[in-house]
Amino acid sequence: MLLQRIASALGARVIGRPEPLQQLWSGYGQIVRLQLSDRSVIVKQVQPPAAARNASAAERRSHARKLRSYAVEMCFYERYARRCSTACRVAQALLCEASGEGWLFVLEDLDAAGFDQRRASLPLPAARACLAWLACFHATFLGDEADGLHATGTYWHLETRPDELERMGDLELRAAASWLDARLREARYRTLVHGDAKTENFCFSRDLTSVAAVDFQYVGRGCGMQDVAYFLSCLDESALQEHAESLVNVYFEVLRGALHPDVDAAALEAEWRELYPIAWADFVRFMDGWAPSYPARLGYAAHMVERALAAGSGATQAQET
Repeated sequence: MLLQRIASALGARVIGRPEPLQQLWSGYGQIVRLQLSDRSVIVKQVQPPAAARNASAAERRSHARKLRSYAVEMCFYERYARRCSTACRVAQALLCEASGEGWLFVLEDLDAAGFDQRRASLPLPAARACLAWLACFHATFLGDEADGLHATGTYWHLETRPDELERMGDLELRAAASWLDARLREARYRTLVHGDAKTENFCFSRDLTSVAAVDFQYVGRGCGMQDVAYFLSCLDESALQEHAESLVNVYFEVLRGALHPDVDAAALEAEWRELYPIAWADFVRFMDGWAPSYPARLGYAAHMVERALAAGSGATQAQET
């Protein structure tokens, strides 16, 4: 019945059975590809499970966080997605509905639009394409107030993660958590961040030089470096050690070309480069409490955390004097 209603709303007919693509996190629904008489579409049906009566406080917080994320995603597709150019390509929303039972998204099939490649690990050209996407997205929404979206973007920000903070084993980083969060929130230059810019949320062209992004549950205000640091954390250690600096330079090169002429690009870049290790340390802080086995204090990530903590120590000493 639902699929027929979708087809009718789009002025088409259903052809064949829906193709299951993915189950949503924690059993909150599913994503399928639906073949219609004139095109294929992606149907994301969110049907949250009822909150358990005996749920712990942490489970209730997690449930509320997920519900809010789907409401934000619908707002993004309805009010913001149309502002994204081909340089920060997203799927066109064909139908969005919210009800007491959940949320329904009917989206353009990006595979049919030429973005049919997925990569678990990225060669350098693909990584550069993702960073270019992020730069253009950040330039597009620089200064936006994020009305209807998360006041603070990303799924790991401190306010919504008290349980992970409590479980942290790295006491030095835990002590710095509030300072790291404040530095990012108090940035002069703020934009919309994707909030979950991992490799799995990018769809690539055949030659891996063009990308489109999906999954906007955690889009909201933030510093562009939060997306950049998180994305780079998805690369393997050898790639980080050898190429992280040049990849960050690629991001800023694209960003400078995409910014409105009235923006002081040099001042923005100076601030965000200073916040780059802060953004890394903030994500590592979350991972230390969420996944203790994550090698948070090794390699490139460790170097970024050390830089951030040194900056925090210097700021504290300056205030005391």
